[in-house]
Amino acid sequence: MNTPIQWTLNRMPAAGDSRLSVMALDEVDKARSFHRTFPQYSVTPLARLDAMAARLGLGSLCVKDESFRFGLNAFKVLGGSFAMARYIAGQLGRDVSQLSCSYLTSPQFRRDFGQAVFFTATDGNHGRGVAWAARQLGQKAVVHMPKGSARSRFDNIAKEGAQVTIEAVNYDDCVRMAAAEAALTEHGVVIQDTAWEGYEEIPSWIMQGYGTMAGEAAEQMRETGRPTHVFVQAGVGSLAGAVAGYFANLYPSSPPKIIVMESRAADCLYRGAAAGDGAPRKVDGDLSTIMAGLACGEPNIIAWDILRSLASAFLSCPDWVSARGMRMLAAPLSGDPAVTSGESGAIGMGVVSALMEDDSYRQLREALGLGRDSRVLLFSTEGATDPDKYRKIVWDGEYPAQ
Repeated sequence: MNTPIQWTLNRMPAAGDSRLSVMALDEVDKARSFHRTFPQYSVTPLARLDAMAARLGLGSLCVKDESFRFGLNAFKVLGGSFAMARYIAGQLGRDVSQLSCSYLTSPQFRRDFGQAVFFTATDGNHGRGVAWAARQLGQKAVVHMPKGSARSRFDNIAKEGAQVTIEAVNYDDCVRMAAAEAALTEHGVVIQDTAWEGYEEIPSWIMQGYGTMAGEAAEQMRETGRPTHVFVQAGVGSLAGAVAGYFANLYPSSPPKIIVMESRAADCLYRGAAAGDGAPRKVDGDLSTIMAGLACGEPNIIAWDILRSLASAFLSCPDWVSARGMRMLAAPLSGDPAVTSGESGAIGMGVVSALMEDDSYRQLREALGLGRDSRVLLFSTEGATDPDKYRKIVWDGEYPAQ
């Protein structure tokens, strides 16, 4: 029998609306305008799984497919590239709206700005995005990965010209390593999607960059109607906080219900919500999970404040949940498009199928009001970023749902 999904409804005291300004619509519009200046930009697909929705008893089920983002197979580049642009704009005394890809890749920019060294820690996708953006802009990148990182993800970062290492520590310790090295480096800058006391501006810009994806999805869902439920995965919580904040600003009178999903091995947000006092919690150790992009044990304090005010429920998910979601998306029902979704991208599909088909989750299903009138939005945040692992799960049946 499978290890069950653990869940808690949000009964925490709200943090207030002060953090919502991070995801103000005009700030997200700046990010979207900046991303549109890249020749690689295109709106990623929104897969409508109508047959699956009918099978599960939902009104509609849509999956935002980020495997097409900038040719990098994941959404993370949206945050890193925009944060780098905002940092550069500040150094030049300009507003980010005055910068474009054509300027940032020009000889004139190099004369105006020179060169910085952007440090980051990553489980794969964020580091690849930072390395790609740094190469595009003629900057340097240093990337540290935690132990157990896939060689394919290491190679993808190295191909972008970054200095990249796999360290003998977990993700959160890699973050501390990157911050310490940046502090000792001339023109060193930390581009990290988690926030801590004293380091909040750049993470807020990264979250605004993620707003491009949420904004695209909101526009694409006009055909089916605005979402009533958004299931969003969380590592440090930056993506989940960005999505929750964006939709709260977009639909202030009737925002969708936000359901936050984490890996069981790194469920810091779930533990904070289960404690119920509003204080964040941390998870230590190796954080071993197939959901490498979610293997983060310390929450982004900006995202935490947004989520404890806005999220409806927090879920802690064993690895079989993601593996089941990967297989379901890869082998869809007749008439539905296939979605190639990696381990951190498919958790939403696994969760929704479990909630709708397994009556042991009936209490949560009813508390969330999931049913025939529900319009559900999921984010497949990555494609097969570790091809060998993807095939072992989808082809060979690793981590079965029994």
